[in-house]
Amino acid sequence: MVSGRQRGEGDTPYDPVDSASEKSDAVIVPRRPENSRVTPEEPEEERTKAKGKPAQRNASRTQGRQDALTHLERVGERAKRTKDERFNNLLSFVKVPLLEEAYRRLHKRAAPGVDGETWEQYGQDLEARLADLQDRVHRGSYHPQPVRRAYIEKADGRKRPLGIPAVEDKILQGAVRMLLEPIYENGAFLGYSYGFRPGRSQHDALDALYAALGRKTNWVLEADIRSFYDTIDHGWMQRFIEHRIGDRRLVKLLMKWLKAGVMEDGELHVVKEGAPQGAGISPLLANIYLHYVLDLWVRSWRNRHAQGEVYFVRYADDFVMGFQYEQDARAMRAALAERLSTFGLELHPDKTRVLRFGRFARRDSVKDGRERPETFNFLGLTHISAEGQDGRFRLVRRTSRKKRTAKLRSLRDEIRRRRHEPVEEQYRWLSSVVRGHYNYYGVPGNFQSLSVFRQQVRRMWHAALQRRSQRADWTSEQHTKFETKFPLPRARITHPHPLSRFTLP
Repeated sequence: MVSGRQRGEGDTPYDPVDSASEKSDAVIVPRRPENSRVTPEEPEEERTKAKGKPAQRNASRTQGRQDALTHLERVGERAKRTKDERFNNLLSFVKVPLLEEAYRRLHKRAAPGVDGETWEQYGQDLEARLADLQDRVHRGSYHPQPVRRAYIEKADGRKRPLGIPAVEDKILQGAVRMLLEPIYENGAFLGYSYGFRPGRSQHDALDALYAALGRKTNWVLEADIRSFYDTIDHGWMQRFIEHRIGDRRLVKLLMKWLKAGVMEDGELHVVKEGAPQGAGISPLLANIYLHYVLDLWVRSWRNRHAQGEVYFVRYADDFVMGFQYEQDARAMRAALAERLSTFGLELHPDKTRVLRFGRFARRDSVKDGRERPETFNFLGLTHISAEGQDGRFRLVRRTSRKKRTAKLRSLRDEIRRRRHEPVEEQYRWLSSVVRGHYNYYGVPGNFQSLSVFRQQVRRMWHAALQRRSQRADWTSEQHTKFETKFPLPRARITHPHPLSRFTLP
């Protein structure tokens, strides 16, 4: 999260638009404004150790893999010391030990790509296959296979396309991601970016937003980039990568993955823009793209134009901005649309809006002809301007109705499919689903929504079990008896108060 007041015009971070005509290979590092303010735990360019659990890592099984991870740590240290350096000859680090580490980190039961090969099948002759992959990568003869197109249902009922790479491509992408992450984590990415970064989670972003909304936020810009992953411009993507990566072979490899194509229903589709969701390298590339298109620009805009406080929290392509003054919020809305269009992106007109929110929202909502303030959603939670018993502003967060409805819809279908399985197995499965729901949505103040979710799951499950026979509906006594024997986990808050994990100066 970032905030700040108006700065001098001479304090100008790097802007890719301003230097679009320059052909120099030199890296331009954004200057940090002297009085720029972010949280002490997450400064813009030099993050200290993140709170919470670190990114999961499988233990190294060989000395070679240990050496590979040590090399990555050294790359990260170098990136931290020399933030204006372009890294060359990085592909030389992509060798069997690093490839093996990437293989071990893959999900063993992940869906196969177009070749149908599974994780287990690839590992049957692992050492020889990784050696062959290493050789092809360094000779330049490696060519990725097209990604297999699959779809998952979104909360609004539409389908989200996913691109599933082949196992070999997943391995190499994982190795390259491990190689590039230390460079960008230590020498590029800013503190208000949270999505798909080591040691950062959705709840870190939610905590940051909670802290921002409790400060001088009176207006919120809720923004949505239309089909972000499908509209990433490959030309700009390559230029952004080359600002930090000087190894042309590695840049060429990254672009190969973006242009590999999509296989759907046996037909190959050529891809001229976008990055496949589901590919291991795509989240990092998306963060690189938005780092230059959005993060650095927001900081520059705030320094040059904002009259009051500006707060910014981004999780991947999902982001929210808080403003002290309405004129800043509306000026940002217009400037943001123009900025994104320069890089082939577009704000969704129906999902992008400026709304009154914060300390005075309930008092002033009548000015907008509303009985109560508007709400907005971020990362599955609806954020509500409320008042405590003392009449002061209180931020309330509830499970998004859209998310809860979609989850219950999918659960209903799965419960029906499983209803003839042994009751004990159904109970274990449903208990794990309910606990998982609590683990994410169990934020302070959301207990009632969790209880409602549990009741609805319980009702659907009981109804499905009664349909297993021609008997009449259960009596209340039968319901009570069954609930006593197979009680779903009770609703509980699983997260501490946001300000106990995240503090502002």
